[in-house]
Amino acid sequence: MLNPVNILLVTVLSSIMSLAILGSLRPAGIPGVSRWIGAYVMASIAIVLAGMQRMGMPFLTVLVSNTLLAIAVTRALEGCREFFGLAPRVPLAWAGCAAVAAGIAWWYWVEPDLGARIALISVFHASIYGAIGWLALHGRPSGRPRYSYRFVTWSAWLGALAHGMRGIIYGCGFVHQTTLLDSTPFNVAYLALGILVLPALSIGMVLLAHDRMAERLERLANRDELTGALTRRAFVTQADALLGAARAARVPLALAIIDIDHFKAVNDLYGHAAGDRVLAHFGRVMAAGVRETDLFGRLGGEEFALLFPATVREHAAARVDALRVAALSVRRTADHAAPVHNMPGVDAVQPVHDGLTFSAGVDALDDGDTLTSLMARADAALYEAKMRGRNQVVSARAAVPRDAISAADDTKIS
Repeated sequence: MLNPVNILLVTVLSSIMSLAILGSLRPAGIPGVSRWIGAYVMASIAIVLAGMQRMGMPFLTVLVSNTLLAIAVTRALEGCREFFGLAPRVPLAWAGCAAVAAGIAWWYWVEPDLGARIALISVFHASIYGAIGWLALHGRPSGRPRYSYRFVTWSAWLGALAHGMRGIIYGCGFVHQTTLLDSTPFNVAYLALGILVLPALSIGMVLLAHDRMAERLERLANRDELTGALTRRAFVTQADALLGAARAARVPLALAIIDIDHFKAVNDLYGHAAGDRVLAHFGRVMAAGVRETDLFGRLGGEEFALLFPATVREHAAARVDALRVAALSVRRTADHAAPVHNMPGVDAVQPVHDGLTFSAGVDALDDGDTLTSLMARADAALYEAKMRGRNQVVSARAAVPRDAISAADDTKIS
């Protein structure tokens, strides 16, 4: 037979299971998980204390238990804010915890009123659950699956609805009871709903944590760690899709193949650690200069590709040249390691100490092009840029180097 004590016991057991699952995710260092674990520890203690009300000790079983539960849901909200990259502290929620503690003390010892206590606690919990649901609804990163975030939203809003209705019913005096553990139909129904909300929220938090880990794994699989560029496979996959979309919409599309000048000499003279710093610097320049709609990928070694949707060849060449100037103008911090004497005919010191130079070839999509044919023409233009002395941008159909291209206003680095 259902009674409030048995329901609270089941809720405690579900909270303990949630703790075990969340605890297994803590080593992953996912933001918010530690706060969620703390929240469920406090919630479990609070529920145990609440279940002991018939034993007396109202300071512990009424004041401490309800205050601790209010702090627990506040910590859960803070964990959600931290998970979504917001400042975790919520001063208004902590002020609410203080108000809950003061209201319970007043309506228990000064002017005893169980209905007022329940209404106050319910309004507070409904507000916190509503905030958690709103965060999950609006905080989903672009491109991530909706299921986990919608699950948390509806679980939290179910809790908010239950607490809100309870607050209204008790606040308006529609239901009268002497203690929290009275076996009235409404009280049993409300506590039974609590069994669903707390575990559902914990499951939702686990789903969010797993989605964050999946996002990390996808990034590791699709992004080059040093430069932040897409891996070759990811670039080719996305570039093929953009090429097909451009052909269907009959809009221009341009591609640049970029190669860092004298990169092998940097590795030979300074070591691979210096080469890695050059690559990281190049990645930062690209990240600052390309648009969100552009596609930046590492084809291998020191060779990269930039895809420019809705961009004609001349504008793409101008934008790449602007990136070249930006890379050259950023003066790098000198390495402590002393270089070997310069190789004949190669200025190997310059790429590390005085900036970064690269060569690039650019071409645009033609009728009947595949990504392979477009890349081949851009690569041929890159070869010509190197033959002409490096540190320049050559258009596949230009008779002269493009290192002096004047960019139009709408093709500036953004």
